[in-house]
Amino acid sequence: MKITSKKQLLTAFDRLFDRASNKLALDCTEEDRAEARRSFVNRFEYALEALDEIDLPAIPESAIRGMEESIDDLSPAQVAGYLATGPLVLQVQKLIKTLVARAADRLADMNLRASLIDSM
Repeated sequence: MKITSKKQLLTAFDRLFDRASNKLALDCTEEDRAEARRSFVNRFEYALEALDEIDLPAIPESAIRGMEESIDDLSPAQVAGYLATGPLVLQVQKLIKTLVARAADRLADMNLRASLIDSM
């Protein structure tokens, strides 16, 4: 059975979540782990759906081990930095969506104007 790119990414998430929770000495239940996975899936829903549309090579085991090792090497200050960054990233994403929508509106207005001028 062929494993999808989405499934590979979710499997990698599970491994990295376990590594991170161990690093932080968190006592996560299976329910906690499932909630974290659901949150990840919800946050990256469109990207995960796109992964099912394309055929990508497997994530190399060495790459996943490297990610796990990077979690092991995090200092307390880096962990705090990542935690502080999360909410800011969500806010920046909202701002970027707003900017893109405004730019699309301006472009539509410019195209409408140009078409009106051309029709005169």
